[in-house]
Amino acid sequence: MKHFMLSLVCMALFSCNTKAQNKKETTSQETQFPITKTDAEWKAQLTPDEYAVLRHEATERPFSSNLLENKQKGTYVCAACGNPLFRSEYKFNSGTGWPSFDRAIKGNVAYGVDNKIGVPRDEEHCARCGSHLGHVFDDGPSNTTGKRHCINGVALNFVPDK
Repeated sequence: MKHFMLSLVCMALFSCNTKAQNKKETTSQETQFPITKTDAEWKAQLTPDEYAVLRHEATERPFSSNLLENKQKGTYVCAACGNPLFRSEYKFNSGTGWPSFDRAIKGNVAYGVDNKIGVPRDEEHCARCGSHLGHVFDDGPSNTTGKRHCINGVALNFVPDK
């Protein structure tokens, strides 16, 4: 009986170690994007806040972005490479403290999984340069897409329509 119990314990321990658990998640640093630069080049090009958010996936303080209350018509582009990411008509007031959109410009945003807080979240990156933008959640406006693209304002520049 003692050997039987020991065998069961060993089987339970080893059966929990599957290849699925060893699956490595892809991050923006591991994915190849059309625009690539060294860390030093990005650091020289970006402001310290842009560099922290765009290249090291930091989060800006809520309600700190000058784009939060922007109501002009135009396009929000990647602060690192100018890639058009969101249109002003996709923007809505989520009350979260970060610029929020119900959709991205198709094909210009790349997605991945972020587990930094212990819970998987859908992370968004610029599809051209891989810069971190923010996260997308399923609590957006139900009358449109139902998505909330919660984006760091420092990750964006605004280009008004002419």
